[in-house]
Amino acid sequence: MQKVIEKNKTNKEIIDNMYNQISNIIVNNKNKIIYQINNALVENNFMIGKIIVENEQNGNIRAEYGKDILNKLSKKLTNRFGNGYSVSGLYNMRLFYTRYKNFQPLAGNLSWSHYCYLIYIEDDDERKFYETECINEKWSKRELKRQIDSSLFQRLLLSNGKANKKKVLELSKKGQTINNPSDILKEPYVFEFLGIKENKPSLESDLETNLINHLSLFLMELGKGFMYVQNQARITLDNNTHYYVDLVFYNKILRSYVLIDLKMDDMKPEYVGQMNMYINYYNKEIRDEYDNETIGIILCRGKKGVTMEYALGGLSNKIFASTYTYYIPNKNELINEVEKVLENTEK
Repeated sequence: MQKVIEKNKTNKEIIDNMYNQISNIIVNNKNKIIYQINNALVENNFMIGKIIVENEQNGNIRAEYGKDILNKLSKKLTNRFGNGYSVSGLYNMRLFYTRYKNFQPLAGNLSWSHYCYLIYIEDDDERKFYETECINEKWSKRELKRQIDSSLFQRLLLSNGKANKKKVLELSKKGQTINNPSDILKEPYVFEFLGIKENKPSLESDLETNLINHLSLFLMELGKGFMYVQNQARITLDNNTHYYVDLVFYNKILRSYVLIDLKMDDMKPEYVGQMNMYINYYNKEIRDEYDNETIGIILCRGKKGVTMEYALGGLSNKIFASTYTYYIPNKNELINEVEKVLENTEK
């Protein structure tokens, strides 16, 4: 009886081992197949776009007849090959080739769905930035769309109150890099995923609760390297005086605690003093020897230049203030702001 049990147990182990090995092979090959299909689709659409553009440029398709020809071409391709060759699809392929003439199809970094968002970005530096970030951060097409819609590129350029061509070039080549605390800031932060109307009054506690309930989206908006620690972190001083930090995160890139204080009104000097106290406490009582100095971010509805200058000036602690909005900002307004700053920089 004992031998039968041992034999059955041995058989189970063999089966489990075989199952695990075969599962790994199936999963790996499935990923390879998806990768190859994606490469083939992207290369296919690139070559179709090239044919359309080259025929236009050679004068074979005159502008006034171009739309009609694409309509007829679409019908013929759809009749033979099925969906995927609509007029809008052919237009996307044409635009894809126009934007990516030096494209290497076998790179296979992104899907065709990703490129369908990227090709509608006219500025080369901005498009390259989103492409780089998408590859580095492994954004889904939905995540890419949100970052484009929320004007991440422009917000990062404006986050320090200044922008220059060197910064634009760095962003387009490397994406967002984090080398110092100020690199984690955005201006403004966009919390449109909360579904709160812009003029609807709410409490700081309500905003905090909503952000916690949408933590994954909030972390995406915060950016790279953020890990949630806790909310309403209690600080006790003089044995009986309690203070509470709204949100505490840890940034693994900077190796620093990041304290966030939420304010429903404009920036005030007393908010800086309060955050400075929080930072001093965390630096002395919480952080480990391998942690860098704590960072404080005050998120408020607005900030005035002179108030900011005097409130933050001369502090040795790393305290930053940024604004937030409940709606996706007007992209043209942000672009205009960036252009103004670039003009001032050149002057």
